[in-house]
Amino acid sequence: MNDFIASIGLEVHVQLKTRTKLFCAFPAHEEGDPNVAVCPVCLGLPGAMPVMNGEAIRQTVKTGLMIGSRIALRSTFDRKNYFYPDMPKNFQISQQAAPLCLGGAVEIDVGGQPKTIRVNHIHQEEDAAKITHLENSSEIDFNRASTPLMELVTEPDMASPDEAMAFLIALKEMLIYAGISDCNLELGQVRCDVNSSVRPAGTDLLGVKCEIKNMNTFKGIHRALTYELARQVEVLRSGGMLVQETRRWDDEAGVTLPMRSKEYAHDYRYFPEPDLPPVVLDAATVEAWRAELPELPAVKRARFIRDYGLPEYDVGVLTADQALAEFFEAAAQQSKNCKAVSNWVMGELLRALGEQGLGIADAKITPRALAALIALVDAKTINMPAAKEVFQVLFEKGGDPAAVVKEKGLAQVSDAGAIDGFAERAIAANEKVAAEFRGGKETALMFLVGQVMKLSRGKANPQLAAEALRRKLRG
Repeated sequence: MNDFIASIGLEVHVQLKTRTKLFCAFPAHEEGDPNVAVCPVCLGLPGAMPVMNGEAIRQTVKTGLMIGSRIALRSTFDRKNYFYPDMPKNFQISQQAAPLCLGGAVEIDVGGQPKTIRVNHIHQEEDAAKITHLENSSEIDFNRASTPLMELVTEPDMASPDEAMAFLIALKEMLIYAGISDCNLELGQVRCDVNSSVRPAGTDLLGVKCEIKNMNTFKGIHRALTYELARQVEVLRSGGMLVQETRRWDDEAGVTLPMRSKEYAHDYRYFPEPDLPPVVLDAATVEAWRAELPELPAVKRARFIRDYGLPEYDVGVLTADQALAEFFEAAAQQSKNCKAVSNWVMGELLRALGEQGLGIADAKITPRALAALIALVDAKTINMPAAKEVFQVLFEKGGDPAAVVKEKGLAQVSDAGAIDGFAERAIAANEKVAAEFRGGKETALMFLVGQVMKLSRGKANPQLAAEALRRKLRG
């Protein structure tokens, strides 16, 4: 690709986290039996009239505010006319002429290189029904019909599959943080149309655009773009011509395949939606919604590095999940060892959650208890093996770490006399290893420390044990 430049733009469709559908009072995101969360509006029955969901408007505007869009105080809806079994009205209510949000940008980082990806606009529309294609038939579930969708359309600013992936991850993080969407890809809450083109290096005019429709996994988008860009370059290198078209991704075969020639806006015969009045907002309302925005992931990462002295890797893990970041910060604010808090959260806490398939809200351990546990380790009241045993109790049952230590008799043995006794017994029982250490084999000491720990049932202070062993072996 050194002699070609790729240009990638995304049309990201996000299901909004609202209680009801976009134009009726039936529940959104209904799971279970098909075709039960439906009504005359969802099914497009004659005479059914849509009523606008104000919460969907609020969520879309908040997204625009997060990325620096200009919010339209007056926006309108349009009918996008097409026939397909998933759209019973034979048209989709969308925004074409006057969307809610104009402009904006999302900052990404790929390989340590920051880049700004411009957003053209964000508009509101209703989702279609879900079609499942079988071998000899197709099934339609209208539960999803009229679920609130937000479509974010970027400029063709991305130049590689890695940049497209970084953009989607950054956008997903922001939407989850702000409670706009759960962004569950398995449930189809984020879907993407991918537009790409290539042009010879040294030229400015964009190449012929090809669109890949209805991608629903980030990994699939990366693979599809990798294939599609290589395909376009190969066509041009062999002297062929590209045509503007819509293609689909065959994940099993790992190729894109042509579906149809690309539609243009006039093909949909857009016209103003006659059953919905314009959405009119005032500046005070928009500012009130701005005040609801959370600290965004990129800002939080920078603050964690600055305030808690954490490395970039740590903050990347901790801020990838908002609840995890909040747990860490609550514990760090009560601890004198923020790096230890980070290590415990990324290590033992995530391990325990993963093993049991739980979320952070399901853990019984509190941030205060974790901070207290780390204080016991730092004070050498307990050693690390004992701390991990205490952690498991706190994770499963909750409670106070000091009380667990006392109940289980896990306090670390730091008494010099007791440790000297364990060291003498370890040396006496392992004379060959002791001789190896005296002969210069430094690693033999670790075996003897392990024997001291075994004799003390894991309670001896390992550092004091090593010191006692060295003293006796060299004395």
